Amino acid sequence: MPRPSGFRYEEHGDGSVTITHHGRPAGTLRGGRAGKFLAEVAEGDGQLVMARWTGAYRHGNERTARDHPRNRR
Repeated sequence: MPRPSGFRYEEHGDGSVTITHHGRPAGTLRGGRAGKFLAEVAEGDGQLVMARWTGAYRHGNERTARDHPRNRR
């Protein structure tokens, strides 16, 4: 599975955090969620953390799901 890339985040004065992916807004976090996100980014792989928080990442089971009989066309 390729590593996520292209994510950036920006902290705002009101305590919110905006996450972008290749320059496009991917999510905005406010309050306690923003604090948890910033703590997690500080201690881990930032790209992977941002991908997980925005939901823009692969789970690794897409090929298996695609090949399932009910998903074939």
